[in-house]
Amino acid sequence: MHDTTTPAGAPAPSADTGAKEPLSAGLKQRHLTMLGLGGVIGAGLFVGSGAGIAVAGPGIVLSYLIAGTLAMLVMRMLGEMSAAMPASGAFSVHAERALGRWAGFSVGWLYWFLLVVVLAVEATGAAQIANGWVPAVPQWGWVLLFMTVFTVANLAAVKNFGEFEFWFAALKVTAIVLFLALSLLAVLGVLPDTEPVGLTNLTGHGGLLPHGWAGVVSGVLAVVFAFGGLEVVTIAAAESDDPARAVGRAVRSAVWRILFFYVGSMLMIVTLLPWSSMEPGKSPYVAVLDGIGVPGAGQIMNIVVFVALLSALNANLYGSSRMVFSLAERGEAPRALLKVSGGGVPRRAVLASVAFGFVSVLLNLKWPDSVFLYMLNAVGAVLLFVWGLIAVSQLRLRPRIEREAPEKLTLRMWAFPYLTWVALAAMGGVLVLMLTDDAARPQLLWSAGATCVVLLVAGVRELRARRAGR
Repeated sequence: MHDTTTPAGAPAPSADTGAKEPLSAGLKQRHLTMLGLGGVIGAGLFVGSGAGIAVAGPGIVLSYLIAGTLAMLVMRMLGEMSAAMPASGAFSVHAERALGRWAGFSVGWLYWFLLVVVLAVEATGAAQIANGWVPAVPQWGWVLLFMTVFTVANLAAVKNFGEFEFWFAALKVTAIVLFLALSLLAVLGVLPDTEPVGLTNLTGHGGLLPHGWAGVVSGVLAVVFAFGGLEVVTIAAAESDDPARAVGRAVRSAVWRILFFYVGSMLMIVTLLPWSSMEPGKSPYVAVLDGIGVPGAGQIMNIVVFVALLSALNANLYGSSRMVFSLAERGEAPRALLKVSGGGVPRRAVLASVAFGFVSVLLNLKWPDSVFLYMLNAVGAVLLFVWGLIAVSQLRLRPRIEREAPEKLTLRMWAFPYLTWVALAAMGGVLVLMLTDDAARPQLLWSAGATCVVLLVAGVRELRARRAGR
């Protein structure tokens, strides 16, 4: 377990506690590699990208390039710390070691809350698709089925989670690769009944930047949160045979390929179709597949989105259970959650996360436009807070690791510390954009409120701990 004897408010004295995780080492390198590749490919890309195209036009390619680069930098920082100090709490543990208990407590609970709320969106979305296929089963019935299946899988053994995610991610990656291949053939006019499209759709309809750089910036705001989910691979690495090596390889293999998938598919979409024909809420991937004559494009993409939602549901259940387990290890959550099965699974942590997640689902089904909307807004900008603390933690821990255990830096952040500061500045820029955007402002304000509440609780805990220490 993690060291819980660190004085309140003080960073851990060493870059590595030397502690060993009590969890199972059931994840293989192939699980982590595919989790890193497929973990971020979800409904936000397949469906939500239409909103970004609507505001940025062909400039959405630049928007994804900027947002993807930011995500890559964050993953590199997180990969560096996780390879040197693997732990089931990942960035929550890093924040505690770098900044003190208040930081680990805050980022851990905020991320847990984010996962269990978003879990409700994914479960409901998958249930809506399944209900369309089999209307005889009510939507709540599908939700119950999905939650039960993944709860059982996560309670049994960590390798079950790994196998589910491996095949889910493999399907998503295969779908993206096939889409890119078909789209490229269509651009070149190789497919039947197609002609080379040239640059018509990129230069026409207002040009490459029909809304100027302001459109590109708005596009960044629309797509940056689609990269959330990459963090789970560093949480999962703690349950592999060789955590340091596993997370390093997973991060290296993921970052460039993910950027290629996102930017490449956006380039194909805006090259093949006029950007002005895109409708927010409708998948641009379906529009492209329909345009090049792929039969049943809508149903094919429905299947892919369905798998993406189930994959995210499974990953969020896993990530939330390990995060709250790590918090319990460090005395920041009820100690009862530390119960681990003979197979190394934190079953009470899984059940606690499922219970809250299921409450979120019920709120989403019953009050989607009121109670649940407030909860969803409350986590809307939490990802940026998490990323910001990852960057600050890396700034603090990198010199410490170089001083105490340089051999552990098997994966290094590029151009440290300059790119870390660039990433922090970019996150600040996104927050400013959210504040000036009418649609995003409520999310920022509600998220800021939720963050302040957690920070207040963390501060009260610090004061009590210091008084008890004296």
